[in-house]
Amino acid sequence: MIRRRRGSGWVVLTTLLAAGPALAQPSEADLVKRGEYLVTAGDCIACHTAPGGKPFAGNYALNTPIGTIMTPNLTPDPETGIGKWDYATFEKAFRQGIGDEGEYLYPAFPFGWYTKVNDEDTKAIFAYLKSLQPVNEKRKESQIPFPYNIRTALITWRTAFFTQGRFEPDPNVSAEVNRGAYLVEGLGHCGMCHNERKLVGNTSLAGKLGGGVIDGWYAPNITPDGHQGIGAWSDAEVVTYLKTGTAPGSRPGVAAGPMRQTIEESLSKMTDADLKAMVAYLRTVPAKQTYKEKDLQAFNQPGAPGADVYLTYCSSCHRPDGKGVEGAIPALAGNTSVQSEGPQTVLRVIYGGLAAQSGYAPMPAIGQDMTEQQVKDVTDYVRNAWGNKAPVMNAGSAVSEAKAATQTMLAGTAPCAEIAQDSVRKAIDDNGVVAELKGLTSNDFVPRLAAIVPKVKGAAAGANDDEIVNGLTTAYCRAARDEPGDGKLSWPARIGSFANIAYSQIKHPEKQASAVPGQPPATGASPPKQP
Repeated sequence: MIRRRRGSGWVVLTTLLAAGPALAQPSEADLVKRGEYLVTAGDCIACHTAPGGKPFAGNYALNTPIGTIMTPNLTPDPETGIGKWDYATFEKAFRQGIGDEGEYLYPAFPFGWYTKVNDEDTKAIFAYLKSLQPVNEKRKESQIPFPYNIRTALITWRTAFFTQGRFEPDPNVSAEVNRGAYLVEGLGHCGMCHNERKLVGNTSLAGKLGGGVIDGWYAPNITPDGHQGIGAWSDAEVVTYLKTGTAPGSRPGVAAGPMRQTIEESLSKMTDADLKAMVAYLRTVPAKQTYKEKDLQAFNQPGAPGADVYLTYCSSCHRPDGKGVEGAIPALAGNTSVQSEGPQTVLRVIYGGLAAQSGYAPMPAIGQDMTEQQVKDVTDYVRNAWGNKAPVMNAGSAVSEAKAATQTMLAGTAPCAEIAQDSVRKAIDDNGVVAELKGLTSNDFVPRLAAIVPKVKGAAAGANDDEIVNGLTTAYCRAARDEPGDGKLSWPARIGSFANIAYSQIKHPEKQASAVPGQPPATGASPPKQP
């Protein structure tokens, strides 16, 4: 599995902490164990771990509307972390937004949500953080320009948008719905990403859960609206999506960007009861439309802009009808995420590609070989073809901003990824795979992978197919990133082709053994076409 830290971001997408019945007098071990679950479910590691840094040691750069905020060290180091903090100090920061020196904390830290967290959960979280291995890591200076660097000015924001208070159950709804409300509105702080107006905080003014742009991605509408939200999803489909990043049945698509990482690090580790409670609560939120039908433009007519680009670059995998290949290539037709109000997530995927996940083939970073006009046209097309409906891009810089912000290995705009799965990493190292992948042309991919895949798969005990595909793709990056290849394909096309052939070799080795390089693999995943 390729682990990709968030390129930047000032909140965690759909971070969901679990709440459960606390013991009357838990032992210290019980408290730490409960806290570990809460912190893991909350994906605290995402914002408090720098790329390549020690877990929870901070110095992750949060790019916020007011500047870059460096996150603090949460390990119990007495000099640079929270080692000298007592519970009262932690509680004041966690639920009141006041630091250990009495300073106001910036609302990039979601204390406006955490104020609802109960005492038992707060104590468990603190106990777990104090149990961590101390890391001496001094917090770097944040880059916040005047006047936002004057913390006393935050009193204005606090007066307008922060109301301190614990979660109060609603006696008119079920225990499950109350549990879900506690998770979503308190510990989970889902609105930090999915509210339309992020800086307004946990208030009725925030465009509650209707979706909005966050760090160059689009956090979608998660209200019960039938078209733009989760209204057409079954409860089981939503739960499956939160656990795996994909949903079976009528809800095509896969999670991308920060949401994917949140699922891997936290949501997939939550109990089914927690996830079902969240869904039960979301069903009670008033449905919200973020755009109106009258604002849409027809794209199903012959010769629609972007249709030719789609046929050239996308149709060999996603099919001319947008239905993809079941179990291998996600459908675009009917895909709720594709039809969000904002195009940001679609643009980031086009420019950055996707690693293999949930059994689906990796997607090449096809946008790197397109013009910006082609990317705009094809994005508008897939969001409005085959019965899809979403606003088109008119004036604006969404395309150029997405291109500039996209940093991935598949796009050639970021270093080679890390291989997180230990057995895959060891199998690749022990079998000298990086050396085996040096000096290849695209014609060499099939025979070389036919020899390598069985060795890696046999040695990588416990690894799934996604982890092996992504591990081999990282190995190819390390072997060939600085090589010219055969001059026929750009780097994004070359590594995309390799990744797809690796996927096909793992899924259907008997069909790939006699495959002709350059032809679409048996699964429907194919190297990107060149114009």
